[in-house]
Amino acid sequence: MENLLTPAYILDKESLRNSIKKIIDSLNKNFNKNILSYSLKTNSLPYILKEIKEAEGYAEVVSSDEYELAKLVGFKTNKIVYNGPLKCKDTFLEALIGGSILNIETYREIEWLKLLPKNRTFNVGIRINIDLKEISPEDSKEDEDYSRFGFSYYTGELEKAIDEISKIGNIKIDGLHAHRTTLTRSINCYKKICEFIGLISNKFDLNLSYIDIGGGYYGIMNSKPTFDEYFSEIANSLSRYFDLDKTVIIVEPGNAIVASCFDFITSVIDVKKNRDFYVITTDGSRNDVDPFFKKSTYFYELLHETKKKSDVVSLQKICGCTCLEYDKLFTIENSHLLSVGDKIVFKSVGAYTMALSPLFIRFFPKIYLLDESQYTLIRDNWSAKDFYNIYDTKSSL
Repeated sequence: MENLLTPAYILDKESLRNSIKKIIDSLNKNFNKNILSYSLKTNSLPYILKEIKEAEGYAEVVSSDEYELAKLVGFKTNKIVYNGPLKCKDTFLEALIGGSILNIETYREIEWLKLLPKNRTFNVGIRINIDLKEISPEDSKEDEDYSRFGFSYYTGELEKAIDEISKIGNIKIDGLHAHRTTLTRSINCYKKICEFIGLISNKFDLNLSYIDIGGGYYGIMNSKPTFDEYFSEIANSLSRYFDLDKTVIIVEPGNAIVASCFDFITSVIDVKKNRDFYVITTDGSRNDVDPFFKKSTYFYELLHETKKKSDVVSLQKICGCTCLEYDKLFTIENSHLLSVGDKIVFKSVGAYTMALSPLFIRFFPKIYLLDESQYTLIRDNWSAKDFYNIYDTKSSL
């Protein structure tokens, strides 16, 4: 690892396959009929998508761009779950005609349903709004106790949407989508969401063939709920309302699969003293490991270039390479002073980091695959030429 060119992400192949296997095994243990549908938005690296495809998983997409990417990777149309408000009309119609699982999110999609061929029946799901203030206040994030997604039961929007869809003669609602990000990721919150799904199904007398419970689970982490603990409670809660021998349970994990599979390695490029501490500049950035800028701590490992240890200093502030003052990562107290060439490895940074990393002053970094102690470059870093070549410089507006 010490010889890798930085900055770079490192994908651990064994860890990725282990995460996929464990979640599939747990699904099969707890649900007779189930679908693992991987959330592309979490990390859309084609290598990951191909591993999901090889494991007979589905692609969960939330835009026409993600839909097209899934097809380029090789997912058949009937192995795609299409969610989100950013569907386009062409891919919306293509997906339904081709057999995708599609969950209605907006009223414009209801209008598009009227454009489908009239000589066959189409099944769709509908996303229900999960208002944590009503369902489980202790699981809501600050200022995010409501969700902007789905149709609200409490305001009558869900009833309105169901009525409008029902008026279209060849459309049947046969699924509910209930994904909701929560503060705690607690098992109890999933239990309450399942109870709400049961309430909605009974209220509107829906004959459902599937329930899409979404994602948001912890991955393989010590002291956190396991896949078995999540899925056994979901199964127990849903079984009070549905026949799980007939109803397909869909999950949409992203973070739970890829977070622990990626590390990010950076090199120290400068050391200077400022006041009573040292500023350590690296060739990575906080954008690469914390794009939401919310973390206060990181899992990391220090790799010293030489065996000889430098002097112990009271305080070092680890910073990124950008020209932004807030590109500050973490501090090290009472430790050996880092030197130029030393490396810092940030652990378990596979979720959302690569998807949200901006093209700010330095383009996309390298990606290495770790397979049986061997490192292989599977994506080189973007150069200015790569960025420039995207644009047709010969054309004019």
